[in-house]
Amino acid sequence: MNRISAPKEYLRAFLFPTGTDSWLTVLRLGLGLQTTLYSLSLRNDWNYLLAGTSGLINRNLADALLSVESRFVPRLGWLVALGEHVGLGEGTVLSAAWICLLIAGCSLLIGFTCRVSAILAWFLHLCAAKSGGFVSYGVDNFMTIGLFYLMLSPLPDRNSLDWRLRRSRPKNPQLLGFWRRVLQLHLCVIYFFSGLTKCLGSGWWNGSSVWRALIRPPFNVIDPEILASWKYLFPVVAISIWALEIGYPFLIWSSKTRKIWLICICALHAGIGLTMGMYLFALIMIVLNVAAFSPDLIRAERLRISLRPREAPS
Repeated sequence: MNRISAPKEYLRAFLFPTGTDSWLTVLRLGLGLQTTLYSLSLRNDWNYLLAGTSGLINRNLADALLSVESRFVPRLGWLVALGEHVGLGEGTVLSAAWICLLIAGCSLLIGFTCRVSAILAWFLHLCAAKSGGFVSYGVDNFMTIGLFYLMLSPLPDRNSLDWRLRRSRPKNPQLLGFWRRVLQLHLCVIYFFSGLTKCLGSGWWNGSSVWRALIRPPFNVIDPEILASWKYLFPVVAISIWALEIGYPFLIWSSKTRKIWLICICALHAGIGLTMGMYLFALIMIVLNVAAFSPDLIRAERLRISLRPREAPS
């Protein structure tokens, strides 16, 4: 009986660790900033990109393809159809959706109506990402993931305005630990299979994949002549990237290697943002990683400092 119960207790302790809401504060603030910057970056092109037939990507076509995949995938066409029933034009509905997304991002930043803001941001961003699927890329997928976990997590956190206004009761520490653990496991799966896919391709051994990524418009931020002078570094960089990703789920858990691995993975995304102009992608990945794994490092550092023997006054 003990042999059967021991693995169950270990699994329960692993999935429901006792945690604080410090990671939730990081996630809320990071996603609030991400959503706000995402909205502002599309301020001038929102209606142009997502219009029905006159837009750059023809939203009606994207919505039709989504309907073939599943009728239940959220899309902006739902909101446009709802607006038509109350006499609102397509442009008005799209502008209202953009304003609501911006407000949701700002509300998350200050921690006001956290749950409603998180749900609204997740839904509107998912609608925009799916309706604009022809021009969306990795940042949209990871924003959806982050907002999904945020809206299901036990909000509000202690540093939010909601907490101060409502004087909320402390959250269940095991519930806080569970949602953080799910986010951690999700990141481990993402990085492992991303690295595994890369190492199976020859381009990530000889560096040609890195070269193609850096010279492909609109990500060609660095002059090709400068890149050509760095060509001998590309194989080293490429191998380091997939090795870092494959090693992530094995070395991020240990207290001895977590700090260096977290710094390396954040530096990787910062480098991608600077060299390819993918600033929002870099931001969302750093936010997810810091929220998932940095609180333990901070607590360990505080404990180390508190246990450090103090010097006797001279």
